[in-house]
Amino acid sequence: MDRRKFLRNGSLTTMGGIGLGLVAGSWRDNGQEATRMAEAPALDLEETTIEELQKKMQSGELTSVKITQAYLVRIQRIDRKGPELNAIIELNPDALQIAASLDAERKEGKLRGPLHGIPILVKDNINSGDKMLTTAGSLALLGNYAKEDAFVLKQLRKAGVVLLGKTNLSEWANFRSSHSCSGWSSRGGQTKSPYILDRNPSGSSAGSGSAASANLCTVSVGTETDGSVVSPAAVNGLVGIKPTVGLWSRTGIIPISATQDTAGPMTRTVSDAAILLAAGVGLDESDPVTKNSEGKSHTDYRSFLVKGSLKGKRIGIEKSHLEGNPDMVALLREAMTTMEAQGATMVMVDVMGPLKLLGTAEYQVLLYEFKDGLNRYLGSASGEVKSLKELIAFDLQYHQKMMPFFKQEILVESEAKGGLESKEYIDSLEKTLGFRKTVLDLMAANNLDALGGFTNGPACCIDLVNGDYDNGPSLSTPAAITGFPHITVPMGLWHGLPMGISFYAGPYTEPLLLSLAYAYEQASLKRQKPVFEKELL
Repeated sequence: MDRRKFLRNGSLTTMGGIGLGLVAGSWRDNGQEATRMAEAPALDLEETTIEELQKKMQSGELTSVKITQAYLVRIQRIDRKGPELNAIIELNPDALQIAASLDAERKEGKLRGPLHGIPILVKDNINSGDKMLTTAGSLALLGNYAKEDAFVLKQLRKAGVVLLGKTNLSEWANFRSSHSCSGWSSRGGQTKSPYILDRNPSGSSAGSGSAASANLCTVSVGTETDGSVVSPAAVNGLVGIKPTVGLWSRTGIIPISATQDTAGPMTRTVSDAAILLAAGVGLDESDPVTKNSEGKSHTDYRSFLVKGSLKGKRIGIEKSHLEGNPDMVALLREAMTTMEAQGATMVMVDVMGPLKLLGTAEYQVLLYEFKDGLNRYLGSASGEVKSLKELIAFDLQYHQKMMPFFKQEILVESEAKGGLESKEYIDSLEKTLGFRKTVLDLMAANNLDALGGFTNGPACCIDLVNGDYDNGPSLSTPAAITGFPHITVPMGLWHGLPMGISFYAGPYTEPLLLSLAYAYEQASLKRQKPVFEKELL
């Protein structure tokens, strides 16, 4: 599909009379309006950090307005022209006004914290109670203007962020088809990797990963059910954190799984990830799971960032990750050597073996919980589609626009499931919850501080016909099923494509994992900014 022709000529009409082609193009109009408002300052935003921007705003060298203007100009140049990353699905027409109000607060001596005036992007399945849509990348949700921000976005706004806009994603957070190409949505089209443009940036937080890596924002927010923060973070050379489920509220985020969903930071440094993580925490009465985080969260995670934190630690490395492609294995062995030089001990363990014994239990849990959660979300949303059943019918009615490359077999399979009282669901949930004990017992038996290995392989080629392929070993699923925290850090490039190393441990061990990640990051310094190559050299 030629996305630009679709936006220009689309005349498909929804059940409520909304022109899909017209509304789908509104993000582009917002971007042009915002850019017209901006005087392009000559700012070098590449690889800048929250701390660096704060120092410049504090000294008066920069303002939030100037920084926001510069990002808008960069987005216009890189995301929409030039390489056309297609990472951003919609820009916030009020971004400059928000920045101006935060500058005014600064002049009055009111500083909200380290994120005051910092421009961010969030994934398009996170409600924003403003002029932007929330669609999970689906044209079926055009017209869905949320009544209020998602809880985590409220927390971030309180912390002083400037919401630049929303990022593209794998439609329905990659829970539509088993043959999908990550980073494609019917509303947003295909997002590209900023490293090699014929590669996809992994999913489902594809746009958040591509945008943060390409320096289209200071930091970004993604969401994960199984790998959708850490995988796009790893393949885009980022630090990504999947928090303990419940550390960040899920209220106002289009759901897949009540037991596994969470949003999380996607940043270029561990320090920025720690800042963003702290800003998003909070107890939310509408998400009872957040109650479990009481007394276990922190208002400042930067205090745990100590370079010598690897000394004396025992890291369990997934032994199967030391088999296979020798060049990939060499990257992991180099990382292990770096950690050993910092005083850590590497212990070979088997996590993937016990994981295979779960069979399809995780998938069954997701099918049931997706139907339950999505029906509740759509029932109160402002779009025309009010249920999973109606969504499936909408996709079929407009299949040429909605499903030009891959179908919706996962949606259909989910709709066929019963309620959460079904025996199949209860039995599957019991298996997945039991896996938490398996992981903790493994760690205890080997006296481990954390588990580690490849986050996943390098970015897949964009293939809209066949979809994604197996790109190598991954540690996302064990951490996702348990609900435990998981952090990925850049580990180096393979043929110009980034790969990440994972650390994960028991619930609410974010301080420990951040300390390990920071120590490794500072000892290795493997993050390299993208170069926008057209193809693998």
